[in-house]
Amino acid sequence: MPKNLFDHFSQDIPLSEAISERYLQYALSTIMHRALPDARDGLKPVQRRILYAMQELKLSSTSGFRKSAKISGDVMGNYHPHGEQAIYDALARMAQDFNLRYPLVDGQGNFGNIDGDKPASSRYTEARLTTFAESLLEGLNEDSVDFRPNYDDTLEEPVLLPSSFPNLLANGSTGIAVGMAANIPPHNIIELCNTCIHLIRYPDPPIKTRMSKLPGPDFPTGGIIVSTRDQIEKAYVAGKGQIRVRARWEVERLDRNQWQIVVTEIPYQVQKSKLIEGLAKLVQNKKTQLLADVRDESTETIRIVLEPKTRKIEPETLMEAIFKLTEMETRFSLNLNVLIDGQRPKVCDPWEILRAFLNHRIVILKRRTRFRIKKIDHRLTLLEGYLVAFLNLDRVIEIIRYEDKPKETLIEEFELHEVQAEAILNMRLRSLRKLEEIELQNEQTRLTKERCDLDDLLNSDELQKNKITDELKQIKTIFAKNPACKRRTGFSDMSDAIDFELDDVIESEPVTVICSELGWIRLYRGHVPFDQDFKFRDGDSLKFALHGQSTDKLVIFGSNGRFYSLAASAIPGGRGLGEPIRLMLDLPNEIEIQALLFHNPERQLVVASETGYGFIVDETEVLASTKVGKQILNLKKGDIGKSCVPCEGDHLAVVGANRKMLVVPLSEIPVQAKGTGVRLQKFPKSRLSDIKTFTLDEGLFWKDPRGKTRQAKEVEKWIGKRGSMGLKAPYGFPTKNVFS
Repeated sequence: MPKNLFDHFSQDIPLSEAISERYLQYALSTIMHRALPDARDGLKPVQRRILYAMQELKLSSTSGFRKSAKISGDVMGNYHPHGEQAIYDALARMAQDFNLRYPLVDGQGNFGNIDGDKPASSRYTEARLTTFAESLLEGLNEDSVDFRPNYDDTLEEPVLLPSSFPNLLANGSTGIAVGMAANIPPHNIIELCNTCIHLIRYPDPPIKTRMSKLPGPDFPTGGIIVSTRDQIEKAYVAGKGQIRVRARWEVERLDRNQWQIVVTEIPYQVQKSKLIEGLAKLVQNKKTQLLADVRDESTETIRIVLEPKTRKIEPETLMEAIFKLTEMETRFSLNLNVLIDGQRPKVCDPWEILRAFLNHRIVILKRRTRFRIKKIDHRLTLLEGYLVAFLNLDRVIEIIRYEDKPKETLIEEFELHEVQAEAILNMRLRSLRKLEEIELQNEQTRLTKERCDLDDLLNSDELQKNKITDELKQIKTIFAKNPACKRRTGFSDMSDAIDFELDDVIESEPVTVICSELGWIRLYRGHVPFDQDFKFRDGDSLKFALHGQSTDKLVIFGSNGRFYSLAASAIPGGRGLGEPIRLMLDLPNEIEIQALLFHNPERQLVVASETGYGFIVDETEVLASTKVGKQILNLKKGDIGKSCVPCEGDHLAVVGANRKMLVVPLSEIPVQAKGTGVRLQKFPKSRLSDIKTFTLDEGLFWKDPRGKTRQAKEVEKWIGKRGSMGLKAPYGFPTKNVFS
C-alpha cells in the first residue's frame, strides 16, 4: 500500500527541468494567445472574440447601442474567461480614434481621451460595431473560416475572421510576450489596398516601387514624419527600426506684428496632458530662453498655444528647441513581429504581412465559393423537383390527396430525391398556383451558369487573382468616400531644418553636480562648496562633486569600459536626495561608476583597465548618443575598466595594489578612438589601483588620509619603461594606493 494517496500520481523530476517545461508552456501561451497579432486578420484572440460576440448580439453599425457591460459579460461568459475588466479595456481601446486609425467599435459615452483619462465604467458606456469591423466579419456565416469549441465546449468561435482589408497594418498593434514584442504602426487603408493590388500582379516588385505605394505609417493623431525615405525603407526592410514623428504646427499672426505658435496635431501615443506638463516645466524651470508661456485651448480638436519670450526669434528656432526638449518629437520603435499562419512568430517586412493577408483572402475566396456551390446545388435540386411538380400538377395533387404515404409515392413515381419530395409536400397551394414553368427554367439556367463560373473560378489562379483584385478595388472605393480614410500624417524633408546647439536654448548658469557612492545624482544651482554637509540616504556617502555650467554635458566612465553621456539640464534639482543615475542611463546594476566629469571637447582622457592596459582617447570620441553608452575600452574576460583621468601634463603615474608605482611619459602612450590599448604597468600578482597625470617639473601630488596635500618633488626615481613593474611608492603615500 502506498504511504500517500498521491504516490500513485507523483514522479521525481529535476526542478530545473520542471520549471523549464512549465515556463516554456507559459511563454508559448503568452505569445500565441495574448501578445502577438495574427498576420491574416490583424487581431488578438480577445479582440476577435469581442467582435464576434457583438455580431452575435446583432450590434451592426446601423443598429442601436448596447451596454458595454452586457458585451463584456457575454464575451467573458461565452468565449474569453479572463476577467471582465481586461475585456472592457480591449473593447474601449478599439473605440478610441486616437489609438486606432480605423476604430472597430463605435462607442457612445466616455471611452477616454487623448489626455490620458481612462474610460468610464462599462455600465455607463454603450457600443456597437463600425463599418470597418463589419468588413472584417463579412462572409463569416459562409463557411469562410474554421470554427473551434469555446473554453467549455458549449459553443463555437471562429479561429480567425475573414477580414476583407489588411487590418494588421491598417490599425497597427502592440504586444509584449516572453522574449519578444510587437509594435506595428498604423497605415493608410487606401495605400494598403493599392499595394495589395500591385502585389497580386507583381509579387516581388523593386523596393522603390514598394515604397512609392506604401510610403510610411499614417497615425490617427496625424503629425509629421521627419525620418528620411531611406530611413523608413531601411526600417521596413529589416522589420525593425525607429521612425521620428513631430507635432504639426503653424504660425498664427496677431496684431502689431505679434505672433504665436499653434500646435494642431501631436505625435502618436503621446498624452496631451503630459505634453502640456512638460512644456510648462520648461517655462517654470527656465530651461529655455525662448518660451514664455504655454496654453491648452483644445476642444474636440487639439490647439496648444506657445508664446515666445521675444518676437525677434524665428518660429522655426523656437520649435526646434521644443522638439529637442519635449515629446513634441518622438521616435516610434517599429517592430513588425507577427504570427504567420497563426503558428509561427516572425519579424516581417510590411509586404510579407500583406502577402500573408492576400493568401488568407484566397483561402477565404475558395471556401466561400465552395459554400456557394453547395447552396446552388441544393437549389437546383429543388428546382428540378418543382418543375416535375409543375408539369404533373394534377397527378401530384391526386397523390397528396389520396395516398397514405405521398412522399414515398412521389419518389417512386417521378424518381425524385427525398429532399425534392419533401419540398413539394411542404409547398402551399398558393405557391403551386403561382409557379410558372418559364420562371423556374430561367432560374435554373441562371444558377447553372453561375455554378459553371464558380467551378472555373476554383480551377483558375488567374481568375482568383482577378476576383481578389475586384474585391480590393470595391473596398477601396467604399473607404475612399469616408473622410476618415484620408491620409493624416505628412512627410517633411529635414534637410532645411535649423541647425543649432541645444546650449543656445538652455539658460547658462553655474551648477554643482553631486553623485553618491550608490549612484544617486542631483544638481545645485551655483558653485556650492564641496566641503559643505550634503545629505544622503542611510549607508550612502559622497563619491563625486563637480562644478560646471547648466549647458554642459557629463561624461560617465563605467567598469564595463563604456562611456555614457548625460546633459546637466536633465539632472534633478538638489532639494531632494536626487535620482538614481541608472534610471537615466542604461547602466546595469553590477557596473560601477569609475569616473564622472564635465565634457571638454578640447581635452584628452587616459583610460586604464584593472590589468594595467590603457590608452589616450580624444574626449570628442567618448560622447554617447544613446542611453546604452559607447564602448571605448575593450576588456578581456575577468578584466574591468578601472580609471579615467584628464590628460593634463607630460607624465603618467600608475600605482598598483601592491604599492608599486611607475611613471612614464605620456608620449609613450598611444592615442586611440577605442580598443584594448597597451600595457601601462606590469602586475604579476596584483592589479592596477589608480593613475594620475602630472607635469614633471611641478612634481607629483597626492592627498594623505588626513586630507593634506603631499608632494614628491624628485620623481625621476620612478620613471621607467612603459610596461615595467615600477618601484615601491614614495614615503607617505596613502595606504589605499590612490592619489586622491
